[in-house]
Amino acid sequence: MKKLFAVTGFVAIATFATAAFASATLRYYNEDSKDYTWKATCSGSEYSVTFDHSKTSSVTIQGSTPCVIHAPNGDVTIKGDAKVHIKDGKLTVE
Repeated sequence: MKKLFAVTGFVAIATFATAAFASATLRYYNEDSKDYTWKATCSGSEYSVTFDHSKTSSVTIQGSTPCVIHAPNGDVTIKGDAKVHIKDGKLTVE
Protein backbone atom coordinates (compact mmCIF):
# COMPACT_ATOMS: atom_id res chain seq x y z
CA MET A 1 0.00 0.00 0.00
CA LYS A 2 2.84 2.40 0.84
CA LYS A 3 4.42 1.60 -2.50
CA LEU A 4 1.20 2.51 -4.32
CA PHE A 5 1.02 5.89 -2.56
CA ALA A 6 4.67 6.58 -3.36
CA VAL A 7 4.21 5.78 -7.05
CA THR A 8 0.98 7.78 -7.27
CA GLY A 9 2.61 10.76 -5.59
CA PHE A 10 5.59 10.62 -7.94
CA VAL A 11 3.36 10.49 -11.03
CA ALA A 12 1.33 13.47 -9.77
CA ILE A 13 4.45 15.55 -9.10
CA ALA A 14 5.98 14.65 -12.47
CA THR A 15 2.78 15.65 -14.26
CA PHE A 16 2.59 19.06 -12.59
CA ALA A 17 6.32 19.69 -13.07
CA THR A 18 6.02 19.00 -16.80
CA ALA A 19 3.14 21.46 -17.12
CA ALA A 20 5.08 24.12 -15.22
CA PHE A 21 7.92 24.01 -17.74
CA ALA A 22 5.78 24.05 -20.88
CA SER A 23 7.05 26.16 -23.74
CA ALA A 24 7.13 26.46 -27.50
CA THR A 25 10.42 26.80 -29.36
CA LEU A 26 10.25 28.49 -32.74
CA ARG A 27 13.03 27.95 -35.24
CA TYR A 28 12.79 30.94 -37.56
CA TYR A 29 14.30 32.46 -40.67
CA ASN A 30 13.81 36.22 -40.98
CA GLU A 31 14.60 37.33 -44.54
CA ASP A 32 13.91 40.98 -43.77
CA SER A 33 16.55 43.52 -42.75
CA LYS A 34 14.33 44.56 -39.83
CA ASP A 35 13.82 43.16 -36.33
CA TYR A 36 10.25 42.34 -35.39
CA THR A 37 8.71 42.21 -31.93
CA TRP A 38 5.20 40.81 -31.77
CA LYS A 39 2.88 39.87 -28.92
CA ALA A 40 2.06 36.24 -28.26
CA THR A 41 -0.72 34.82 -26.07
CA CYS A 42 -0.30 31.39 -24.46
CA SER A 43 -2.94 30.06 -22.06
CA GLY A 44 -4.21 33.58 -21.37
CA SER A 45 -0.76 35.04 -20.60
CA GLU A 46 0.86 37.60 -22.89
CA TYR A 47 4.48 37.48 -24.00
CA SER A 48 6.68 39.55 -26.26
CA VAL A 49 8.56 37.66 -29.00
CA THR A 50 11.47 39.23 -30.90
CA PHE A 51 12.74 37.96 -34.25
CA ASP A 52 16.16 39.38 -35.20
CA HIS A 53 16.76 40.66 -38.72
CA SER A 54 18.39 38.71 -41.55
CA LYS A 55 19.05 35.57 -39.59
CA THR A 56 18.12 32.01 -38.82
CA SER A 57 17.72 31.42 -35.12
CA SER A 58 15.44 30.12 -32.38
CA VAL A 59 13.20 31.81 -29.87
CA THR A 60 11.35 30.18 -26.97
CA ILE A 61 7.95 31.29 -25.72
CA GLN A 62 7.51 30.31 -22.07
CA GLY A 63 3.90 29.23 -21.88
CA SER A 64 1.56 26.34 -22.51
CA THR A 65 0.61 25.73 -26.10
CA PRO A 66 -1.29 26.50 -28.18
CA CYS A 67 0.14 30.00 -28.53
CA VAL A 68 -1.16 32.73 -30.80
CA ILE A 69 1.35 35.19 -32.26
CA HIS A 70 -0.29 38.48 -33.15
CA ALA A 71 1.53 39.44 -36.37
CA PRO A 72 0.52 42.31 -38.69
CA ASN A 73 -0.65 39.85 -41.37
CA GLY A 74 -2.98 38.16 -38.88
CA ASP A 75 -2.89 35.85 -35.90
CA VAL A 76 -0.75 32.71 -36.27
CA THR A 77 -1.42 29.72 -34.00
CA ILE A 78 1.49 27.59 -32.82
CA LYS A 79 0.57 24.19 -31.34
CA GLY A 80 4.08 23.24 -30.20
CA ASP A 81 7.62 23.57 -31.47
CA ALA A 82 7.54 24.90 -35.03
CA LYS A 83 9.52 26.33 -37.93
CA VAL A 84 8.42 29.79 -39.02
CA HIS A 85 9.42 32.05 -41.88
CA ILE A 86 9.31 35.84 -42.04
CA LYS A 87 9.36 37.69 -45.35
CA ASP A 88 8.06 41.19 -46.13
CA GLY A 89 6.78 41.46 -42.53
CA LYS A 90 4.60 38.36 -42.86
CA LEU A 91 4.89 35.42 -40.48
CA THR A 92 4.10 31.96 -41.83
CA VAL A 93 4.42 28.49 -40.32
CA GLU A 94 6.33 26.00 -42.45
